[in-house]
Amino acid sequence: MKPAKRKPKAVVVGGSIAGISCAHALIVAGWDVVVLEKTSAPPTGSPTGAGLGLDPLAQRLIESWLGRPELLHKATLPLTIDQNQVTYGEKKISQTLTRDDNFNFRAAYWADLHGLLYNALPEDIFLWGHLFLSFCMPDDKTSVKVKTKVLQTGGIVDIIGDLLIAADGCLSSIRQSFLPDLKLRYSGYCAWRGVLDFADNENSEAIVSINKAYPDLGRCLYFDLSSGTHSVFYELSNKRMNWIWYINQPEPQVKGNSVTMKVSSDMIEKMHNAAEKVWVPELMKVIKETKEPFLNVIYDSDPLEQIFWDNVVLIGDAAHPTTPHGLRSTNMSILDAAVLGKCLEKWGVENLKSALEEYQSTRLPVILKQVLHSRRLGRIKQGLILPDRKPFDPKNTCPEDCQELQQKNMPFFADVPFELI
Repeated sequence: MKPAKRKPKAVVVGGSIAGISCAHALIVAGWDVVVLEKTSAPPTGSPTGAGLGLDPLAQRLIESWLGRPELLHKATLPLTIDQNQVTYGEKKISQTLTRDDNFNFRAAYWADLHGLLYNALPEDIFLWGHLFLSFCMPDDKTSVKVKTKVLQTGGIVDIIGDLLIAADGCLSSIRQSFLPDLKLRYSGYCAWRGVLDFADNENSEAIVSINKAYPDLGRCLYFDLSSGTHSVFYELSNKRMNWIWYINQPEPQVKGNSVTMKVSSDMIEKMHNAAEKVWVPELMKVIKETKEPFLNVIYDSDPLEQIFWDNVVLIGDAAHPTTPHGLRSTNMSILDAAVLGKCLEKWGVENLKSALEEYQSTRLPVILKQVLHSRRLGRIKQGLILPDRKPFDPKNTCPEDCQELQQKNMPFFADVPFELI
């Protein structure tokens, strides 16, 4: 009797949506997986993160991993409408610029989505409270050894696998070891973000008035545009409102390894005062009633020409730091994981290089166009300079000029080329 064939093993660094999606995709492909995450416990049920939009392909992939498609449906709300509207702050009114009624996304709360994916994994996959330190490979490149620190005890642990997957975000330290000169590009603006939980106060004046001003809440992705700025607004499941406001400003100094800034009460008050001059009163009430808004510094990078080296591969924001305007970050991460899993399943660990080459050649052309389109869309909506058009002003525009605002213009919006998915 032949001994059982050893399962190949992947070590995933980073337990956010990209890393957890990788765990699912590789388990389906027949791999053993261990996920290293520096936070001490699952974030399920905590206020971590904010809202995101899932495209139809990401929805199908998540449903296949969960095994119970109804779980995703219950945890999300439909986004069937993509609407851009100009806001006249001085008149306190809005006017529709574009409307797409065939937008087939779903709105999810980050912690809800992470919890769904995490609870569908075997319990022993995640190593919480493990800080990635370094990795090395033997001369024959047949394995990779990852050194990690157990934060609770201070102990150092080595984990050996066949493949190291860097899902460690846009500031990836693993990517930096291969591309030490790569610098993120500051977009020219930051984003205030917040989620208002109105479960205990759904009949409040703020909620009643916002539903009158935004009648398609619960199924619409609203973009409010004013001169040199724009905001995003939509409803999440379990009676929550998600909002984002992008503000042009010089690049701020961010402390530590994060793109999220700590904000003071003075900063929040200044933001409220500035927002009152731009947005309609109904949106302002939601912004003001939101507890603990936070500030993201918006970066991307020029698309990479390579996303794997020997037994190390990048996925998610580590592979393609991108601005959020095309709702791409989470959706690209989920598709990265699925494509990587299918390539590994197709080629097997004995042909690892071929698997990673196919993953790279499949994803890079899509990533390149989507990252650059998202960058362009952000600059248009923020009224910033582009080489081929005047700065966009939603208060002084024509219908033809507004068509580029729509999400459906994203390259590969409904047709991602990969026959195995």
